[in-house]
Order: sequence, then C-alpha cells, then structure tokens
Amino acid sequence: MDRRNFIRTNSIVGLGALILPSSVFSGTLFNKKVRIGLIAIGYRGQVHLNELLRRNDVEVTAIADPDPRMLEMALKIFEKHDKPKPKVFDNGDYDYKNLLKREDVDAVIISTPWEWHSTQTIEAMRAGKIVGLEVCGAMNMEECWEYVKVSEETKIPVFMMENVCYRRDIMAVFNMVRQGKFGEIVHGQGGYQHDLRNVLFNDGIHAYGHGAEFGEKGFSEAKWRTNHYKNRNAELYPTHGIGPVATMMDVNRGNRITHLTSMASKQAGLTKYIKKIGGEDHPNAKVNFKQGDIVQTMLQCENGETVLLTHDTSLQRPYNLGFRVQGTDGIWQDIGSGGFDQGFLYFEEEMDHSHKWANSKEYMEKYDHPLWKKHETKAEGAGHGGMDYFLINDFIECIKANKEFPFDVYDLATWYAITPLSEKSIAGNGASQEMPDFTRGKYKTRKPVFGFDYYE
Repeated sequence: MDRRNFIRTNSIVGLGALILPSSVFSGTLFNKKVRIGLIAIGYRGQVHLNELLRRNDVEVTAIADPDPRMLEMALKIFEKHDKPKPKVFDNGDYDYKNLLKREDVDAVIISTPWEWHSTQTIEAMRAGKIVGLEVCGAMNMEECWEYVKVSEETKIPVFMMENVCYRRDIMAVFNMVRQGKFGEIVHGQGGYQHDLRNVLFNDGIHAYGHGAEFGEKGFSEAKWRTNHYKNRNAELYPTHGIGPVATMMDVNRGNRITHLTSMASKQAGLTKYIKKIGGEDHPNAKVNFKQGDIVQTMLQCENGETVLLTHDTSLQRPYNLGFRVQGTDGIWQDIGSGGFDQGFLYFEEEMDHSHKWANSKEYMEKYDHPLWKKHETKAEGAGHGGMDYFLINDFIECIKANKEFPFDVYDLATWYAITPLSEKSIAGNGASQEMPDFTRGKYKTRKPVFGFDYYE
C-alpha cells in the first residue's frame, strides 16, 4: 500500500499522535528529511521558506503561487541557501491542486489569502498531506466544523501556526504562570494593535506608506486583505491575541471558551488615510468600509477567567499587542514589542505593597523559558525576532517524532471561530454568542503540550 492510501485508510491511531504508529511513521517516512510543499509564496510564505531551508532535515520539493514576482523572489531564496530548486506550480489560482497530487510532498504550509484557507486545508487533508496553516479568522462557523470533521475522518493533523505564542517575553511569562508566580489566573488581554494602513493600501509602485489602492489595483496583501475591511465588521485577526493567553489558561486542555461578546467603534481611520495619501477626490475615499477602527471582544472561559481581545489596525499608533496576564498574586502588562525591558510586572508581596510597577527585565531573565535558552543560537536571525524558528521547529520536529502539534485542529477551529462569532455579536449590538465545544468533551482530559521539549 502506498503512503498516501495508508494514511487515508489507517484509522487505528487517534489524534493524540500525528498519523501512524511511531515505529512506522518515524522509522520509515522521516528517517532522513521531511518533504514540504508551500502553497503561496508571498512575503509570509517566504519567511517560512527561509526557515525551512536553514534546516538539514527538510527538503522543500514544491511551491505553488500564481504571482511571478513572488515566485522570482522565492527562487532566489533557494539560491541563497544553495538548495535544489523545487517543482513550481504557477498556472493560475488552482495549480496548487497538482502540488497536492505529488508523492514527494509529505506536508504543506498554507500562507494564502484568508478566504482560501478552508478550501485548501480540506483538500490537503483529503490528499493525505499534513497541514501547517497560517493565521487569520474564519469566514463562517461552518468551515470551523469542517476543519474538525475532515481531520478526524482522515486522521490528518493540522498545525495552527500562531508564532506570537513563541515570543520570548511571552514564553517567559508562560513559564511564570506554570510555576504559579501569578497565583490563580483570573484575566488576560491581547490583540492585534498594529498600524496596517500602508499594508491595506499599497500599489507596489510608490514609496512605503504612500499608496491609496487596494483590490485589483493593490499590491500584495492590499489585493485581498482590505476587502475584508470593506465587507466585514469583526475581530478579523484573533489568533495573535488569543493564542498566548489560551496557552496560559489551558483552553481546550482542561478549560474552554464558552461565549463572547463584541463591540466596534465607528470607522474613520482608513478614510482619512486615503484622503491624505490619494487626495480628497480619490475614488477609494468614497468607499464605505464596514470594519470599525477599534473592535473589542470579551470572552468567558468555563473555569471563570475572562479574556479581552482588541483589534486596532486602522489608526496611527506604535506596534503593541497589548498583552496582560493578571492573577491573584501578580500582574504583567506588555507595553512594547517583545523585549525583556518593554513591559511591567507587579507582585504585591515581593514589592512590599508598593503599588509601583517594576520593569520586567530582571524577572524575564530569571524566568526565561528553557526552550529559548536551549535554542537561542539557532533562533538568531529568524523571522519575527526568533519566533518563526520555534514555530517551524515544532512543526518539523513533531512530524519527525510522530507527536501531536502544540496547537491542533481544535485550537484552529476555536481561535478562528472568534471572527464570525464577533461579527454576529457586533451586528446584534453586542449580543452574547456561544462558542461551540469543537473537542466534543475531549478538552476535559486533554493535557497541555505547548512549551515542553516533548518530541526529543
């Protein structure tokens, strides 16, 4: 029986392991290299490509993208790393289907525009390919259930590729949480607070930050991302905020999100930006963007914790994901972009009831996560301050060792579901929306695996 049919028909292993019994999976399939195909090779896909080609246990055998400009850039990365050129699938939007037919592709990483994620992930699983899926939010609730249904049917795992969970200061705080430093966790905050105006409007011609085009006239993300702001009003990008907090609250592993409510401000930032860059009479200045400039979503967990997510990408502001972790014994407030000295901590007993923030650097260094200490050198030069090394490393090492991914299809469905649920809540003037239990009760006995060197 060939590998693909074996994966499709073998149902004796649950989703606690990836696909096959370890002796078969590791010993036969991946004793040399994991063969990867990339679906979409734009700027995010190129970051993944660079990380993959740095490794000696990976072979990137195929890439698919209809954009010749991005393909040219990607092929130069192969040259930089002195690695063999891949098979290229560039014959339109659907040529990725031919990539999925190849026997020399064990797993795929999908970095396409958001509206493609569901279709391509489902097709990849049905083709017997392990999936690493980039972040965003779902188009609707139906596709969230479809991810779970097909993964359970095919026994093909999906890795939710949320890199912010691996940020060094966040992993240090995660380490503190696990050691009980904050006491009992009560509340968390996070979000996507990042000025994206020059991403949402970019014609690929003018200097950085001076485009006013999107859609057919747009370049890169402006071709597709901005249309979501035009057509939707929701927490469009929930995973950066919920991912790290979910690991600390054991969501889907002893705890779960039960319901949420969302509210959105008016939209003013994008219109003002277009008028400033393109002029008062620019056609896009007359577009009625539905997306509120500030969207806030409050989530309730079964174990009693609350989480506040903030989506803030259409106004001028410095970058800051706005994390906060608060428990009975301490609080951490993120004020920067990940540096050990860009946040504040307060521990009442240690600080003698001073009610004054302490700079986080001393504590972060003391509680620096063991994985960062171990892999710091390997992570040097990796994307997003080293986060992307850990993201790709978990993806590859879990495949090689036949271990479950730290963020799996249940996390994917839950985190993605925040978008359509928030959209419905906003449309209903903040009406509460129930979060389904995508694990169907399995969350009660599932154990946390993120942050452990469990595949070695």
